[in-house]
Amino acid sequence: MRRGPPYWFPSKRYGWGWGLPICWQGWVVFGVYLVLLPLGFFLFPPHEQIFEFMVFTQAATLALVLICWLKGEPPRWRWGD
Repeated sequence: MRRGPPYWFPSKRYGWGWGLPICWQGWVVFGVYLVLLPLGFFLFPPHEQIFEFMVFTQAATLALVLICWLKGEPPRWRWGD
């Protein structure tokens, strides 16, 4: 049985956080996030529903960060190789 990488999102080389995905599951999550952001403009036009738009955008971003936290390398400050 073939196993994929243990993490979907690698840590950044410099700083704190995660880089681009390294497996297809991570790319799916990242792609869904990139589709949700412009979708928020159509569902909640910012000039009419700014509060709902901000809540939607923050919820999508929080979901991405949570998935990165659970499926990515443990975050810590990194100074490079």
